[in-house]
Amino acid sequence: MNRKSWKNELRPLPFILPFFIVYVAFTVFPIFKGMQMSFFNWTLIEQQDFIGLEHYQNVLTDPNFWEAFGNTTLFVLLSTPTMVILALFLALLANLNTRFRTLIRGAFFIPSILSVSVISYVAIFMLQPYTGVVNNLIQAFGINQEPFWLAEPSLAWVSIIGVTLWWTVGFNMILFLTSLQNIPDDLYEAAEVDGATRMMMFWKITLPQLLPITRVILLLQVLASFKVFGQILLITGGGPGTSTRPIILYIYEMGFERYDLGYAAAMSYLLFVVLLLLSLVQLRMGGKGGRMI
Repeated sequence: MNRKSWKNELRPLPFILPFFIVYVAFTVFPIFKGMQMSFFNWTLIEQQDFIGLEHYQNVLTDPNFWEAFGNTTLFVLLSTPTMVILALFLALLANLNTRFRTLIRGAFFIPSILSVSVISYVAIFMLQPYTGVVNNLIQAFGINQEPFWLAEPSLAWVSIIGVTLWWTVGFNMILFLTSLQNIPDDLYEAAEVDGATRMMMFWKITLPQLLPITRVILLLQVLASFKVFGQILLITGGGPGTSTRPIILYIYEMGFERYDLGYAAAMSYLLFVVLLLLSLVQLRMGGKGGRMI
């Protein structure tokens, strides 16, 4: 009987083993390899001298690192609250019982399934001066000024955040929409019997019921915003100058343009520590035992 039980326990192993091998090879091994690289002068060709914590010390005194980290933090502070509020608003709109409900859901969700290269190309096409769609719309409203969206730091940030919102808000909208549909109708019916208005129902029923998924979306959005890379690389290249260069782009430049993989690895693990601390703080704020839901 024990032997039969032992065989039953091992029966799923052939199905799990391929994924486990791939996971170790492409996730676990690179984590420890990257940590090793951060302690060496390491180029794309070979491992060089062991230097201990020197890379980490240099990163902490690197003004370019802190500028890139500041740019990333600015992006997080501007995009995350806007993303959560906009996703909630769109979810409420998509949850209305109208004939256009399916169209609304599809229109807001479809951009989130497109690749970053497609989104970036569309953004560049729409934001270019003189012939871009956005500037033509502005001039149609009687504004004759020609904004150079990607040539001025403030306008470049507006462009990047706007493109990111358009691209990714649909995913968060679907999460909110799913939670909205799981709220029992009995709560609204009882509140309506008691004479509650629509606004009172929203503040007293809808928002409290959405609080768990809001915590999840907030955590995911903060992590995603700190890892912003693709759209900035393709739309502005971190410019004008380095005014929109995020930390991931600076890591990419150090590792694959200046071939200093050890220094890039050190920055990556410092960013990992920051994200880990932020995640722990948000999990602790999620309630008893750190539960998000």
